[in-house]
Parts: sequence; structure tokens; C-alpha cells
Amino acid sequence: MDGTGLDHSRWPPAGRVLAGASIMPALVLAGWLPAGLVLLLLGAFRPLPVLSLGGGLAVALCAYGVRLTRAREAPEATFWQVTAVAVIAAASGLFNGLLHSQQLLVRRDPGTYAQYAAWLARKGSLPIPYDTAAFGGADPALRFDSVGFYDHGGAVVPQFMPGAPMLYAPGDWLGGVHGLLVMPAVLGALAVLTVAGVVARLAGARWAPLGALLFAVALPILYTSRTTLSEIPSLILLFGGIALVLDARARPRAAALAGLVFGLALLVRIDGLRDVLPVLAYAGLLIAMRRAGGRAAVYAPMGPWLLGGLVAGAGLGFAAALVLARPYLSYLSGSVVPLLYICAAVLLLTAAGALLGPRIIAWFASRRVPRLASRVPELAAGLVVLVALGFAARPWLQTVHREAVTPEDRLNAGFIEAVQQVNGLPRDASRLYYENSLYWVIWYLGVPAVVLATFAAALLVRRMARGREFAWVLPLAVIGWTTVTTLWLPAITPDHPFASRRLVPVVLPGLVVLAVWGARWAASRARWAGYGPRARAAMSVTVGALLVVPAAITSIGTAFTPMEQGEVAQVERLCAALPRDAAVLIVERVTTDRFPQVVRGMCGVPTASVRVEEGDVAPRADVERLIGRVRAAGRRPVLLAAERRQLAPYGTAEEVVNLRTRQDERSLVSPPDGTWSLNAVVWMTTP
Repeated sequence: MDGTGLDHSRWPPAGRVLAGASIMPALVLAGWLPAGLVLLLLGAFRPLPVLSLGGGLAVALCAYGVRLTRAREAPEATFWQVTAVAVIAAASGLFNGLLHSQQLLVRRDPGTYAQYAAWLARKGSLPIPYDTAAFGGADPALRFDSVGFYDHGGAVVPQFMPGAPMLYAPGDWLGGVHGLLVMPAVLGALAVLTVAGVVARLAGARWAPLGALLFAVALPILYTSRTTLSEIPSLILLFGGIALVLDARARPRAAALAGLVFGLALLVRIDGLRDVLPVLAYAGLLIAMRRAGGRAAVYAPMGPWLLGGLVAGAGLGFAAALVLARPYLSYLSGSVVPLLYICAAVLLLTAAGALLGPRIIAWFASRRVPRLASRVPELAAGLVVLVALGFAARPWLQTVHREAVTPEDRLNAGFIEAVQQVNGLPRDASRLYYENSLYWVIWYLGVPAVVLATFAAALLVRRMARGREFAWVLPLAVIGWTTVTTLWLPAITPDHPFASRRLVPVVLPGLVVLAVWGARWAASRARWAGYGPRARAAMSVTVGALLVVPAAITSIGTAFTPMEQGEVAQVERLCAALPRDAAVLIVERVTTDRFPQVVRGMCGVPTASVRVEEGDVAPRADVERLIGRVRAAGRRPVLLAAERRQLAPYGTAEEVVNLRTRQDERSLVSPPDGTWSLNAVVWMTTP
């Protein structure tokens, strides 16, 4: 027994395949990301060096992971169980790959990530230079920033951390822009495999296919597996880290690799700092237990190794944030700085726990507080249920508002008000709808899954308070902490499916693991109650249907509709229309928001926008002056705008982009079940 409540023996061949395959996605990322970061910092993120260094390190880590799973004791798995997991993961990757989004225009985060990845794939260095020489030198009317791309330190700096773009860039090397856009589906399939591996370790391999299926059909997983976002890579690292910790009991030094995987979550999402806080506390607990002994002391040798790996991985993430994403870090300082203080507090408590842990444990074991100790398990389980009920009642107790203070706040407030009008809701730009966060989870997983996951969490907390199920301590700490903090403050524009991405790294997969463990517990109770094999099989099928069907019903509305199709063709059309010696000037607001990095990064043409102080078009005097400066620099001036009339003073315009497609719905109080139209037009003239 290892605390999971399962009988254990050596993994049979099929079980070793599932064990090894489910940690390999995280190990590949753990090899690729540090190597890619080092080369990116050196300005050498190019195919040959990255594939050599990152690929070689990934292969070495995977080989070590295979040896690790051979040493680990775990429940048996059959050929058919492993095959079912593999089929579900492969079907997920194929389905989402065929229906992948083509979000290249920079309107929201997916476009930023796509352009970030395209720049890395084609240039291999950061920051993005202005190339002011193409415009005759610096000019106060020129601006080089745009949505998702900051003007910082004399260059353009992409928003977000570099981890996800470094993972998507190889798709561009292998298959051009279509290859880049398919990479989220590949990672989504690997995420299915990773979650199934955690289910197999904690609930048994028999239940891994159910966990894989429930996870794969959830709408937020479909959404983030088709779109260039950072949540799926983060999920692979976090749940891969959990699987590695569960395996590392056999080889404590392997916990350093688990810590590294956890820490690298910061390189993908700066929010990963919050998600890995329980890992820091857990490492301190193990160090304290190492000195105190006890029934769970078999895990204790992992403590120093886990802490060391976590510090190394998180250090790489912080280095990337400070060097490559400084303006993004500054923008998020209001949330990152409190997290850093919390980290410092947890670190101090960890050190104190390591020093005083033996005395504290001995004191509680001395029966000085027998009544309190006897009630702790029930109180802890009751607290889990009360928290869930509190989130369920929150819409009747609280309405979450935010007053617009910064320009970004005012922009978001205007967006929310516009969506409210379309949704037929009362207009209140300060509303955030965060009080409905638990109901977001219910939309996407269904009531049975949420209830069963809550019950499982309460039961596991009760058992842990009695000194059992130690294997669940870290998984439940990560799942519980991140779920509660995310539901309390999602910190995202609340339209769906966009807001559903907040649930992807931990909340949804964590609740899937808990719900499936609850299903296993119910099945074991049926066996102990004397039900025969047929009755138990029927009950298992029924529980599985109750878990999967509600999630599938929510997803079906948009599951077969690919979003923003045609953008690749339109971008290629735009690039083909630009002269090779062009220097592009964008002269109005809408195109300035969406296209500067598209033209600069994907067309390879120097691009800038002309400042618009009033109205929607740049002053003619500024435009004409810049036209002359471009010509003097030996370049051909090209003007872009959203309407023909905006270019009329400068010459005859031709239409170079005419996009008519569908985009994701913007739903505030109900799950998304349809799409909205999206139109984009760009006109070009060469004065």
C-alpha cells in the first residue's frame, strides 16, 4: 500500500507503458524549455541548436523516467485499459487538430501567442527591433507597440512568458504556419495522457479511460487544445509533476526532477507561481517528517530533492520574466507582488516547520488535546463541504464589481458593457460575474462530477487527518488551493469560452481526478455490499455516463465548429501584396490594434503605426512627412487602413484583406453554445 488505498505489485508490461507514457509529456517539456530558454537568451533559438540541445535533454529525461517507473510499485493495468487511454488521447489530438483555430490577427491572447511563436520560429531572438532606419530614423509620430506587444527599452517586447511560444515554434519549423497552429492539439492530446496517468496512480488504471474521456470532452479543454494559449502546457507540467512525485517514492532523488517540472510552470505562465505554492509547503513538510519519523516517513527523503528542483525550475521562470517579459511583469505587479510575499511567508513557514516540525508532531501525539484531535477529521471534511456550499451560494450573497482605474480597466469595462448589450443583460460596466465561478465549473463538467469531486475531497481530507492516504497530500493540496483561489478571483475578462481557460491548468483536471476517485470508491462499496459482477458493472457504466454526458452536452454546441478560419489565407494574401522593399505605415486605429506584428513578423516587412490623437485616422501632415522619410531611406512607403476612404488622400487603394469568418461567442451568464461573426478588411495604397 502507498496511501492510495490500492493493493500494489510491480507494474506489468502494460502498466509500465501507461506509467512511462503519462510522464513523458512533462519530461519532454522539462528538457525542451530550459534548453530553449538558454538559446533564446543567447539569440540562437534556431532549429538545429534547439533540436540538438533540447531534444537531447528531453530524450535523456524520458529514458530516466522509464527507469523510474520500473522501480515504482503501482496497481496493475491491462492491455485494453492502456489501449483505451491511448485511443482517447489520439482521438482528442486528431479531432482538435482537424478543427484547430486560425487566430493570427492580434485581437486577444491567442493571436499574441501565435505571433510570438511565429517570431521565435523565424527570427530566434528577442526583443523585436523597431528597424527605425526603414522609416528614416526616429520620429515622434511613429509608434511600434500594439495589442499584445509593448514598447519597452527601445524595442518591441511581446506580452506573456516565453514558454508556450517556445513549444509552438517547432510547429512552424515543421509545417509552416499551419504546423504552428496544430501544435496546441498535439499538446492537448499529451495533456489527456498526463491526466489519465495521474488517475491511474491515484484511482487505479481501470478508471484511467473514464478520467481521460471526461477530461477530453470538456469544452474548455477543446477550446485551449485548438488555440495558441498557455494553459495546456501548464497543465502538463503541473500534473506531470504530481505523477513524478508519486513515482519518486522508489527513488527519492527523482523528486528533484518533479520539482524542476513544477517550477518550469512559471516559464509558461507567471500564474504558475500560485499553483506551485503547495509544492513548496509540501517539501517543507517532508523535510520536517524526515527528522520526526512516522508512518509516512518513507516519503520524507524526497523533501530536499523536491525543494531543490522547484527552486531551479522557478529560478528559470523568474529569469525569463525579468529579462524577456519585464513590462508584462510590471503590468501584473498588483497580483505578482502579493504572491511573492505569500511565497516568502510560505518559505519562512517551511523553514520553521523543518526546524520545529518534530516537536510539533510530538506534542500533538502526546494526547494533550485528545478531544480536539478526535474531531479534526470530521471538522476538516465538513470544512471542504462548507467551502463548496459557500461558492454555490455566492451569487445570492455577493455581486463582484471592479471600478475602472487604469486604461486597461476602462478598456475591459467598455468591452463588458458591449457584451452585456449583445447578451440582453442590464448594462453595468463594473460587473465581473466572478460570483458565478462555481457555476462555470458546473457548466463544463456537470453537477454529478462536481458533487462527486466534492464528496471525494471531503472523504480524502478526513482520511488524511487520520494519518492515511499520504499519497494524496500533494495532489489534493495543489488541486484544493488552486481551485479555491481561482474560483474566488478568476482575474480574467468574464466572457466565455475565453474565461473558461482559467479552469484548465488545475481546476478541471483536478476535479476530474477527484470525481473518478469518488466513482472508484462507490464501486468498491458496491462490491463490499455484496453486489455481483453484473450489478457492479452496470453501476460503473451508469456512473461513467453521469460524469461524461453532461460535459459532452455542453461541448456539443461548438465542438464541431472551427473558429476564425481563413486567417492564414488572408495573411498570405496580405504578405504577397507587399513590395519586397516596403516600409509599412498603418494610419488608423483598428488596423493598428490587429496587424503591426502580423506584418512585421509574418510578412517580414518593417512596420510602424502613425499616432492617432483624435478621431480614427492619423493626421495627414504626419503621414506625408513619414512618407517622405521612408522614400529618403530607400524604401517604398506602403499605407494600410481599415477603410478605402482613409487612404483616399494618398492614392488609389486596393483591398488586400477581406476576412469573413466565425469567432468564439462572448457569453457572460450561460455556457457558450454558438459563434459570432468576425469581419476584417484592410486596404493598401502605395503613394
